[in-house]
Amino acid sequence: MSTFFQGKVAVVTGGSSGIGRAAALAFASKGAKVVVANRAVAEGEATARMITEGGGDAIFVRADVTKSAEVEALMKRAVDTYGRLDFAFNNAGTQPAPAATTEQTEEEWDRMLNVNLKGTWLCMKYEIPYLIKQGGSAIVNNASVSGMVGIPTWPAQCASKHGVIGLTRAVALEYAKTGLRVNVVCPGAIQTPMLEGLTGGNAEFAAGVVGPMGRVGRPEEVADAVIWLCSDAASFVTGHALAVDGGWLAQ
Repeated sequence: MSTFFQGKVAVVTGGSSGIGRAAALAFASKGAKVVVANRAVAEGEATARMITEGGGDAIFVRADVTKSAEVEALMKRAVDTYGRLDFAFNNAGTQPAPAATTEQTEEEWDRMLNVNLKGTWLCMKYEIPYLIKQGGSAIVNNASVSGMVGIPTWPAQCASKHGVIGLTRAVALEYAKTGLRVNVVCPGAIQTPMLEGLTGGNAEFAAGVVGPMGRVGRPEEVADAVIWLCSDAASFVTGHALAVDGGWLAQ
């Protein structure tokens, strides 16, 4: 895996912080050129700057994954800049404040499905034509453990993330003979700004999301899984949902 990523190009959406930033840095550390995409400009530019200041090659592109034209322009910019596209980590996502099904608003439902599911689909729609030109290319989507089980008061989150896993499997089968592999990571509780916003300092809630290992995960631990799924070490892995959750699902 030491030279596998050299000279290749990865797009990372939601690359401003947390898992997305960790994955962008991980791709760069392996020698890949990285296109960091995000709606938040300052934070996304900071990720790209971290890579370039460390001796890597990266650019930032502002993109809203719910907007078809912006996603199409993102992928075109990546290829116009670097001449190819080899890997995509479709990480952009959002999560709601917990709410019972009858209390969730239609606007919140639409927002969750738009960002988490439609956004992932749009990214793949515009990535795939470039990726299949390379051979040995890979997509990793980001779902969640909420895509593998039901979680009370998270109906839209569970629906959208279950959808990401189903979408991943369908696309993996469509392109299995082209050399494009498509997988999905399903993180549990990971120490990110999103988790901090969710728990809000509520110790009881925070304790409930910690798995048998007794701690939350680090973004770098999910990034390592993404890198492995994109690497030649995972050359016979496609359509797989990989939990990175400290054993939470095993309980």
